Amino acid sequence: MGKAKEKSVWFCSECGADSPKWEGRCPACGAWNTMVEEKVRPVSRASAKVPLGKTPRSVPRKVSEIETAREPRIHLPSEELNRVLGGGLVPGSMVLIGGEPGIGKSTLVLQNILSIKSRRILYVSGEESATQIKLRADRIGRMSDNCYVVTETSLENIFSHIETIQPELLIVDSIQTIASDTIESSAGSVSQVRECAASLLRYAKESGVPVLLIGHINKEGSLAGPKVLEHIVDAVLQFEGDRQYMYRILRATKNRFGNTSELGIYEMCQRGLREVANPSEMLLSQHEGELLSGSAVGVTLEGIRPFLIETQALVSTAAYGTPQRAVTGFDSKRMNMLLAVLEKRVGFKLAQKDVFLNIAGGLKVSDPALDLAVIAAILSSNVDMAVQQGVCLSGEVGLSGEIRPVTRMEQRVREADKLGMRSIIIPRGALKGVELSRLNIEVVEVTRVEEAFRRLFG
Repeated sequence: MGKAKEKSVWFCSECGADSPKWEGRCPACGAWNTMVEEKVRPVSRASAKVPLGKTPRSVPRKVSEIETAREPRIHLPSEELNRVLGGGLVPGSMVLIGGEPGIGKSTLVLQNILSIKSRRILYVSGEESATQIKLRADRIGRMSDNCYVVTETSLENIFSHIETIQPELLIVDSIQTIASDTIESSAGSVSQVRECAASLLRYAKESGVPVLLIGHINKEGSLAGPKVLEHIVDAVLQFEGDRQYMYRILRATKNRFGNTSELGIYEMCQRGLREVANPSEMLLSQHEGELLSGSAVGVTLEGIRPFLIETQALVSTAAYGTPQRAVTGFDSKRMNMLLAVLEKRVGFKLAQKDVFLNIAGGLKVSDPALDLAVIAAILSSNVDMAVQQGVCLSGEVGLSGEIRPVTRMEQRVREADKLGMRSIIIPRGALKGVELSRLNIEVVEVTRVEEAFRRLFG
């Protein structure tokens, strides 16, 4: 019999769906211009046929009869990483860490595994040489005799190294550089990423060894490769932040073993990433002496973690006729809505003024509870009066000028109290049934924007 002829199949790089011909729009997920061509060899019918008499390895069991033995999690040196994972690495799990180039993914993983002394670890690098990894380890200032480094891109060779080393933790950096010899396509293609991830998942589940995958981010900001990669793994951690700033945020977008609303905060230093246990103190600028206008402190929530953040605004007369609106770290459309509320409901004429807004620390905040702090900063700059020291705000602003309650208000108030704030302005009725006698902070409840304005500036 002759060899089966290769044929071209078009795969969607977003969802992995295949099509016999190129299409501008994927028929499965609807994404545009995501179809890529790959050469595949069809499987013969004889090899694809499943024998009916074969005994399956698994046996169906009743839910009530399944034992739930809790396996101890692997506690990692970084408490922030443990929090995001839900308490540590689960044996036999596969975790994907994604982020932009140069954000610190490899540094985060390397400084953690070099601090683990009780487990044998295999670090597979498909991008960097062993010398480069050693230089990074020297910069971090940590050494380990339990961590083995190999530079390899062949999946079959990686499994040979696994048999030799017998690791208790496996790291693959990155999954887009690994290729299997059984597939006739280049590394990073849809079929290669899918097959390599599935083989590593099979190894993790059968051996009980946790696998950490490092992945790239495409220009749209999502994980490169087919969407099926995110379905295969047990947890997807997104490492994000602006490279011009020193803060990095690690958040879980998928976690089968924990909460997806947790996040960890790091600071990029010369010797690697440093955990930020109390981000509020770092995100508030300490002004000495004279208070400055255009600055207000808001209590925001990232996941389930509250912290205080400084909102800065500058309002000036439009010098070139058309007023400018520039926003950093906040939704520009939402700021325009808040400016319209101020003009219509409070009577401030801002249509012919330039408005610049900045969230301190380089963070991007989407929490609606920051509306009140944004309005306070804009009004403070507009009337050139500083908000008093020790005053913070938290509340959502509606289109009719009312201030609406937001989630987890008790946590926000306690965070402000812990950092020594004197008073907090919140929506009326947001703390019903909450005992605040033990707190030292003054809670000021308001209903409308103009009431908050009178409380701030008299």
